[in-house]
Amino acid sequence: MGPSRSFQNLLLLLLLALALCSAAASGEASRRFWVENDTFWKDGAPFQIVGGDVHYFRIVPEYWKDRLLRAKALGLNTIQTYVPWNLHEPKPLSWEFKGFTDIESYLRLAHELDMLVMLRVGPYICGEWDLGGFPPWLLTIEPTIELRSSDSTYLSLVDRWWGVLLPKIAPLLYSNGGPIIMIENEFGSFGDDKNYLHYLVEVARRYLGNDIMLYTTDGGAIGNLKNGTIPQDDVFAAVDFDTGSNPWPIFQLQKEYNLPGKSAPLSSEFYTGWLTHWGERIATTDASSTAKALKRILCRNGSAVLYMAHGGTNFGFYNGANTGQNESDYKADLTSYDYDAPIREYGDVHNAKYKALRRVIHECTGIPLLQLPSKIERASYGLVEVQKVASLFDVIHNISDPLKVAFSEQPLSMELMGQMFGFLLYTSEYQEKHSSSILSIPKVHDRAQVFVSCSHGDVRKPRYVGIVERWSSKTLQIPSLSCSSNVSLYILVENMGRVNYGPYIFDQKGILSSVEIDGIILRHWKMHPVSLNAVGNLSKLQLIMQMTDAEASKVSIYGDSENKLQDVSLYLNEGISEEPAFYEGHFHIDSESEKKDTFISFRGWNKGVAFVNNFNIGRFWPAIGPQCALYVPAPILKPGDNVIVIFELHSPNPELTIKLVKDPDFTCGQ
Repeated sequence: MGPSRSFQNLLLLLLLALALCSAAASGEASRRFWVENDTFWKDGAPFQIVGGDVHYFRIVPEYWKDRLLRAKALGLNTIQTYVPWNLHEPKPLSWEFKGFTDIESYLRLAHELDMLVMLRVGPYICGEWDLGGFPPWLLTIEPTIELRSSDSTYLSLVDRWWGVLLPKIAPLLYSNGGPIIMIENEFGSFGDDKNYLHYLVEVARRYLGNDIMLYTTDGGAIGNLKNGTIPQDDVFAAVDFDTGSNPWPIFQLQKEYNLPGKSAPLSSEFYTGWLTHWGERIATTDASSTAKALKRILCRNGSAVLYMAHGGTNFGFYNGANTGQNESDYKADLTSYDYDAPIREYGDVHNAKYKALRRVIHECTGIPLLQLPSKIERASYGLVEVQKVASLFDVIHNISDPLKVAFSEQPLSMELMGQMFGFLLYTSEYQEKHSSSILSIPKVHDRAQVFVSCSHGDVRKPRYVGIVERWSSKTLQIPSLSCSSNVSLYILVENMGRVNYGPYIFDQKGILSSVEIDGIILRHWKMHPVSLNAVGNLSKLQLIMQMTDAEASKVSIYGDSENKLQDVSLYLNEGISEEPAFYEGHFHIDSESEKKDTFISFRGWNKGVAFVNNFNIGRFWPAIGPQCALYVPAPILKPGDNVIVIFELHSPNPELTIKLVKDPDFTCGQ
């Protein structure tokens, strides 16, 4: 007797399932990206990389999709991004993968939009990012570790970091059905420790397997390529070079540092613009010449990755810095990382460079022109009045965790204080001479504001003396205060961003030397870390202080000695020319639909940091420029009351106003 109909149906279903599984397995097996005959291949067909850097950590997550779509409309088929270790492990063994750091969501989003990914996992990333992406707590390890080397302690920490990161990205490799086609680190412009590079390859292969293509990026010169490439480990060597250079002789040189047949021409950093430091004119490059340079690569079947396709913003305290001939020749990067890229900091694509590059990409590759994304609406919310909430010296004990205040014979670095970013207030005392004194701080990173007061006077109203800067004068003349007691010395030091490139990358912050008054070393220091995490609560604190001051005003001063009266009169008569202080302003948005991108113009202000709804939008320094206005993405705003808190280091706009405008402004200090 034959099998029943139900059994026949079951058998058919089983055979169909097996066939589908076999087809799926065959499909997955065909997902492969490799280089052969000096050509990139994807799934059996030649492939030309037309990529661009779009860094997830420089964009509010709500705008990730928008920026990727704008990159896709430019004609890009690949996104390149760094992975900054310092964002993902801000404290040892404290891992962050949410919000700005949700790299898996970003990679999946690129995949959903049918874009490939070249992932730059470091551990060093450069990228005009604080300390080149290294966590600053690495600088506290004793004995001192050597970054980017075969130092055993350093390697163990890299292994631990990659042991967390790489398993997260392994399922997103191209061969596993994800978007990641290549994994990179950068080295040759720094040193020649090949054992270190071999170790990085070993760790990467341990977690990611042998199928993923690893690559290095080095300048297109013999020295860089000789130091930074390891073709014997089957690591692909990409190059970068100035857009004014002829690319093809450099691509020919690239072949010498790849295995035979394994040198597809790739400029993995094709510069669409350039970085800008405070005090410089904003860097720009011509749209037409940039497009012609790209055409020389793409129209001969070379591959290129635009650095940057979209620059974004160095929110918070994460901007990097550069040095020149020595570590004192220090230049910090702007908050804006617009980079004069085709997709502007605020997402604009209706500009000459975007259109010129888009036209060249289409002409050379045949990639269909997608519809241009619509303009992002921006709003001018107008003039906002601000009021002073408190001087830093009024609230230092409230915004400095008493458990983190430290005492030491000599000043400690910010890193040893656990103050990895922002500001640290150093205080000490000295015995005054009858004449003025000379203060000397041989090594301060990066900028110190100096104040003095009589130790028995009003310590909340110290007198401003001047500035000691890493890149300029290291001495100050301190006038005599005619105190009846010792003089209290206050030094507020700002970490303006750690060096991210070159030989001086081990860039500790704070006072890094002895401090002398008239040649005598000062001892017995007290250090207050300045916490800016709860600036939104300052207005409540102000009410408490006002009540305290009102009570204090009822106490007669006439019982004090004549000398103390003299101390008080010093401040009454001379006033304070400059002081670090907090200011607060409010503006109202009627509804969700009225939330728009905007810029806060700080014209007339000096230098400081700004927060919108407790979000650190970055540093401003219009006194030297060129950046006058800080970008405020709409997702930071909310319907109803929006609060702006400003920490101004010197003196505010005399009118106590800021202006919320539609457009960026890079014309300050010119």
